[in-house]
Amino acid sequence: MAGEANAPHYSVLFKETLAGLNLTPQGRYIDGTLGAGGHSYGILQATAPTGRLLGLDADTVALGIAAERLKEFGDRARLVQSNFAQLAEVAKQEDFVPVQGVVLDLGLSSMQLDDPSRGFSFQGDGPLDMRFGSVQGKLTAAIIVNAWPEERLAKLFYELGEEPQGRRFARAIVEARKQRRFETTGQLASLLAKVGGRPAGRDKRPIHPATRVFQALRMEVNHELERLAEGLAGAVEVLAPGGRLAVISFHSLEDRVVKRFMQHEASDKIVPEGGPPGLSFPKERRLTIITKKPLEANSAELAENRRSRSAKLRVAEKL
Repeated sequence: MAGEANAPHYSVLFKETLAGLNLTPQGRYIDGTLGAGGHSYGILQATAPTGRLLGLDADTVALGIAAERLKEFGDRARLVQSNFAQLAEVAKQEDFVPVQGVVLDLGLSSMQLDDPSRGFSFQGDGPLDMRFGSVQGKLTAAIIVNAWPEERLAKLFYELGEEPQGRRFARAIVEARKQRRFETTGQLASLLAKVGGRPAGRDKRPIHPATRVFQALRMEVNHELERLAEGLAGAVEVLAPGGRLAVISFHSLEDRVVKRFMQHEASDKIVPEGGPPGLSFPKERRLTIITKKPLEANSAELAENRRSRSAKLRVAEKL
C-alpha cells in the first residue's frame, strides 16, 4: 500500500496489522498510539471513502507530524493529545463509540529515539527526561536516578529492565551521584558502559549495558505497564461486537500483559490465585483470540528494518 511506502517512519507489521483489523469502508477505528501516523494512514486509505479514525498520542511533536501526514483525509481523521490509557474516556467525549477496531503499537518511534532532547536513547547526549509528553506528569528519569535509594533502583532495573546486573548498576549509580548529579543520558550511559563492559567480539552480552536500564527508566517514567492494562480494558469497552483489537509489543513484559489479558477475556471462568486445585468461577467471555501465536516480521521486513526483530502482533475479536 502507498501508506506504507510514503509514511514518514516505518510502520512495523503494517500489512499484518491492517489485515488483522478486518477493515470495512464504513468502519470507525481508533489508533491509540498514533506516532507519525503510519498505521492510521493505512487504515484511512483502506476504508475510503467513509471510514473514520480517532488518533491518540501523548506526544505533541508526534501529533503535529501525524496531522500533516493525515491532512489529505480531512475530517475523516480526528486527533487528540492523550495517553491511550484514557482511550475509552476520550472516545466517549468525542462521540466515537462503538468502533470496529483498535490498534496499539507499543514501540517507540524513530523520531523519538533520534531526538537527543527527549532522553530516550543512549546513542546521543540529551537530558534525562524520557517522558512521552507533557500529559505524562512530572516524574523524569533524572528524578529516579538521582533520588531513588539503591534497593529501589535495583528492583526497578531487574523487574522492568530484566537486567541481571541491576543491583551492580544501582550501586554504581548511587556511588557516582555522591560526586555529581546525573543530568544527561550520556553521563548515565558512560557509567553503565564502564561498569557493565561494552560488548565486543564474542562477548556473551550482545547489547549495550545501558539498554535494559534505559528501558526500565522509560517504562517507570511513563507508567507503561499500568497504562497498557488500562488501555486494553478501554479498547474492549469501546469495541462493537465483531470489532478487532490489534496490539504490537516489543519486549517480553508488554507481550506477557497483552497475552494474559486476551486469555483472560477469552475465558468463561476465573481461577483465583492461591485457591485449591480445580476451583474456578464463571465469568462472561468478551473476546475470541484470532492469533493463536503472535505474528512476527518476515525475512523481508527484518532485512529492511531491524526494529521489527522483536515485534509481536496479537489480535482478538470482541464477541
